[in-house]
Amino acid sequence: MSTMHDLAVIILNYNTRELLADCLASLRGQSGLDFVTCAVDNCSDDGSAEMVAAQFPEVSLIRSPANNGYAAGNNLGLRALSFPAAPQARYAMLLNPDTLVLPSALAGMVAFADATPDAGVVGPKLMLMDGTLDMACRRSFPTPAVSFYRLTGLSRIFPRSRLFGRYNMTYLGVDEQTDVDSVVGACMLVRGDAIRQAGLLDEQFFMYGEDLDWCLRIKQQRNSAGRPWRVIYYPAVTVQHVKRAASRRSARAQYEFDRAMWLFYRKHYQARTFFMMDWLVRLGLAARGGPRLAREMFAGASPQG
Repeated sequence: MSTMHDLAVIILNYNTRELLADCLASLRGQSGLDFVTCAVDNCSDDGSAEMVAAQFPEVSLIRSPANNGYAAGNNLGLRALSFPAAPQARYAMLLNPDTLVLPSALAGMVAFADATPDAGVVGPKLMLMDGTLDMACRRSFPTPAVSFYRLTGLSRIFPRSRLFGRYNMTYLGVDEQTDVDSVVGACMLVRGDAIRQAGLLDEQFFMYGEDLDWCLRIKQQRNSAGRPWRVIYYPAVTVQHVKRAASRRSARAQYEFDRAMWLFYRKHYQARTFFMMDWLVRLGLAARGGPRLAREMFAGASPQG
């Protein structure tokens, strides 16, 4: 009979060997729950996979033969642990290799989720190395209105406004627990039952946006009591984050960010957006994403489900 663990941690790595080693070492300091770790290496060329095999034999290692992106790589790990249909753990956690998990953090997040039965997703307070909050750890969905406030700079001019500051919820204190639309894939705890209902990450997102999409799809489902799953920012647990360690030198990163916003908009909002507003959204994204993204956006593709 297979063991049902409390938690399965999936870490997707691409050329961040030293950071991955530090992250895995921080997991060795965790206590208070039964968890397994799966590291998926997305075809790195820096010896990351060899390091894991040599230094962390307790970690399940998947060597992907190609870099097919963030969603696809994490799905390899989730499927290896039998998500979504017959998971080997009650919860899954997506964790970036450029994070350091403080002692008892994992146990704290699982304990909170256990005590909050309608919590489908829980995200911790992510702190950058300079001591500031990683603003992506609590977000509203980028609806056309929210995106407009962000693209026009209104969110920066009026960060304390509950209207204009909605995307990163800058009107809230960093230690204020709250329900949010989305947390960030750098560290997100997801209930196995919610994954069973919503499915895995959408692999049309190569990098960025897949966490927003997953949270939205989970929030659209209902638990056994008939209530919608909640997504909760839980600042009682802190995780450190070296942001964009894998992508900060990548010329592709900014393009993929803008493309992810287009994919998210097309999938969830375009069909019910007035055509004039739709053209304004696409023009704004095209101006940011450049000719390559513009060609994709104006090619006449219909929204995907």
